[in-house]
Amino acid sequence: MPNIATEDRHLTVLNLFTTDAADKQTSLLGAMREIVDAAAYPGWISSTVHSGQDKFGTANFIQWRSGEDLEKRYAGDEFQHRTWPLFSEITTSIRLLQTEIAFAQRHPSLGGVTEISPDRDDYTVIEVFLVADENQADLVDALGQDQEWLVDVEGYRSHSVLRGLKARGVEGAFVVAYSQWNDKESYDAFRATPAADQPAARQKAQARVDSLATSSDWNSYRVVHTRAAGQ
Repeated sequence: MPNIATEDRHLTVLNLFTTDAADKQTSLLGAMREIVDAAAYPGWISSTVHSGQDKFGTANFIQWRSGEDLEKRYAGDEFQHRTWPLFSEITTSIRLLQTEIAFAQRHPSLGGVTEISPDRDDYTVIEVFLVADENQADLVDALGQDQEWLVDVEGYRSHSVLRGLKARGVEGAFVVAYSQWNDKESYDAFRATPAADQPAARQKAQARVDSLATSSDWNSYRVVHTRAAGQ
């Protein structure tokens, strides 16, 4: 199963699609599974498909050897004339985010690596933050090192911070937070905790994030399919 680790030096791509109906989400998932199961692109390492929970949409967590390999995929006839038109037809937004893993933290009970797999029961949240270019490094730090207090939150499993490199569908600098929770109830309770009831470390970290990020949006997901090169 794919892992999220800062020592990995490959390119991590998050393809985030939104749509406006359950049947379109089903069509998206079917198309993504088909592409993943047939993937044999030079430099492609793995793809892990996520199904939107709180809002209609999908996510694909993809690992590539390099940006050059990915750009060759984007420039190919299959992507240009089949994949892109198909996704454009059934989505309301498309964001193709090239990133690198900048930070990864897990609850101490989970061991030394963050795993993503349909064999796990994680309630996964992906949040995209926009930020001014000059503040990106500070936001990575605020979303990473400043969040060590999360290990004491009920239901928390892990979170990883991905530094944005370049993108289609996003203007300017960005940072992505990818987190795993026991279930929706745990995450909803965490998010709904009034500021006055939050520990001082959380309040301080959130104030720093709010001062740096220009906007953010999120959705929750379940991992439904994965495949790696050679399988």
